[in-house]
Amino acid sequence: MKKFLFLIREDLSKIRKSSEEELYEDIRKMDEWVKALVQSGNYLFGDGLLAVGKYVSKDHVLSDGPFIEAKEAVSGYVFMQAKDINDAASIAQTCPHVIERKMIIEIRPVMGLKDIRELGDEKRATSSK
Repeated sequence: MKKFLFLIREDLSKIRKSSEEELYEDIRKMDEWVKALVQSGNYLFGDGLLAVGKYVSKDHVLSDGPFIEAKEAVSGYVFMQAKDINDAASIAQTCPHVIERKMIIEIRPVMGLKDIRELGDEKRATSSK
């Protein structure tokens, strides 16, 4: 099995306009979906993200970055395992909020590099391709 990062993208303006009951129902649906993914063996871990943060560059640390005012933002992430990216896409399409067109899931394959702690001081191989 290969590993994939699911980036959950949602319309923040719609979330801000949702009632507490609507938000609770959305969380309940996601919880049911995640439980099914755990049962299937595809779910590794994940979490929601708050709509606050900072952008960091060499010369600047920006509070209230552009994503705060953006209509769409990453609102969560899930690490999954699947046979391939097509299988991962099929899994993402089972998300109730994707089905309801409330969110989009961006799928990114994980490179699978060795944990740096396992490498220690040994020289790392590089490619000049």
